[in-house]
Amino acid sequence: MNKEILRLAIPNILSNISVPLLSSVDTALMGYIGNAAHIGAIGLGAMLFNFIYWAFSFLRMGTTGMTAQAFGRKDNEEVIAIFGRGLIVSTSVAMFMIVFQELIAYWCMPLLGADGITIPLIYEYYNIRIWGAPAALGLMVFMGVFFGLQNAIYPLILTFIINISNIIISYILVYQYGMGIQGVAYGTLIAQYIGLVAAIIFFLYEYKHYFNFWKKQIVFQVEKLIAFASVNRDIFIRTVCLIIAFGFFYNRSAFMGVTILAVNQVFMQYINWMSYSIDGFAFASESLVGKYEGANQSELKSKTIIYCFVWGAVLAVLYSIFFWIGDEYLLRIFTNDESVITEGQHYMIWIIIYPILGFASYIWDGVFVGLTAGKAMRDTMFLSLVAFIASYYLLDYFDNHGLWAALCVYVVARGILQTIWYRWIIK
Repeated sequence: MNKEILRLAIPNILSNISVPLLSSVDTALMGYIGNAAHIGAIGLGAMLFNFIYWAFSFLRMGTTGMTAQAFGRKDNEEVIAIFGRGLIVSTSVAMFMIVFQELIAYWCMPLLGADGITIPLIYEYYNIRIWGAPAALGLMVFMGVFFGLQNAIYPLILTFIINISNIIISYILVYQYGMGIQGVAYGTLIAQYIGLVAAIIFFLYEYKHYFNFWKKQIVFQVEKLIAFASVNRDIFIRTVCLIIAFGFFYNRSAFMGVTILAVNQVFMQYINWMSYSIDGFAFASESLVGKYEGANQSELKSKTIIYCFVWGAVLAVLYSIFFWIGDEYLLRIFTNDESVITEGQHYMIWIIIYPILGFASYIWDGVFVGLTAGKAMRDTMFLSLVAFIASYYLLDYFDNHGLWAALCVYVVARGILQTIWYRWIIK
């Protein structure tokens, strides 16, 4: 079982670590050619797109769970049908985003809590990145199908292709052509389409035989479409709650000033590294739990869950030790602004304890995705969001310490509620 988990988890960890690396490089580029306002603008701009795409992450998560279960049942017709349904939805959503991009910006920008200095910079970034929606959402479907088919290698290769392309192109546009934030945005845009082309090539090379099982009537079968919509609806609501939580965190950070915003943006780079690493085992649990659920092998399913939790806990402890040893040098990697470095040292304790407090919620997410337990994901996330916002207003007197304490309450609540739901409702 450990070999099976690591076969999926290690490529996922390597792949996932390169995702926050992308944001980290963008932050570092702005940190060394600009000031705290540039760091904050990149953080808020990237966060805006993360939140928009997170809202439609059901295209990956729902596709992974359903594909894994179909794979476990050896239902090839349903595998290719799920792929088709996912692409139809992703293309429709992407076209909607492009057509209504101005309206999306109008509604989302005020929610960021940005000041007059950073807003024009964020708009520069947004007006370029929005055109990457078809590639970004399409890639979610491809990733979900690959994970569901127990293939972690192609997502690893794709992520490296995208992120290496992004880093190289962004660096050239920023340093060689002096394009600033626009260079970072174009680098991401171009890299996303490079990744989409690569995903199409990989799918046709490895899985084109699934098209032999393509049947239009199965793709549009009413009960299957309803099931697809139901699971994805609940995951969508769950993800909106997640977006609200982290949007609230950044919003409150922005209201505390550009220095606190820059500090929290840098810290979030490390939190992202940690979460994406632990998500390697969460993704492994998605694939394996889904497969064993589809094959009706409950003993192997339970064993997978236990082992993934053990691996997640070990990784969380290692990250906490790394953050404790790193201290102020973690800040200096991203910026040479002494005000940001000095202020950030007051809050180091929070990123040290966060991995240990939060790892369980990441693993449970993977388990629930594999079980296609969308309703449970929705309900536990909503209750955790309520706990987060209530905690913040109770701790508001402590300023940024209170904000980080509330965020820790949020991830702890998620882990506890998910445990209760699995033991007493799902299981």
